[in-house]
Amino acid sequence: MNAPPASQTFQLHLADTGETLAAAADASLLQTLLRAGVVWPASCRNGSCRACIGRLVRGRVRYAIEWPGLLPEEKASGCVLPCAAFPLEDLVLSGPGA
Repeated sequence: MNAPPASQTFQLHLADTGETLAAAADASLLQTLLRAGVVWPASCRNGSCRACIGRLVRGRVRYAIEWPGLLPEEKASGCVLPCAAFPLEDLVLSGPGA
């Protein structure tokens, strides 16, 4: 999946708090969360430890790695690893630990 232009910005809405953040296309969801002061667990920051798992309620992301540490059924149910996921459109995210 092709990345949108780096200058593009999307809305990242946090379902649990109602907060909406500006999410740059060239920043991971975790980077966006942490820059905004949102407390979100993370460890490896490369999609393998699963500490940052959340659930994508709406929207699409692309991954910086070919296969993030999600099972196919987790991906199908909306699970997302914010440390390796980049926005492709406006998103609604719940979690962490979703």
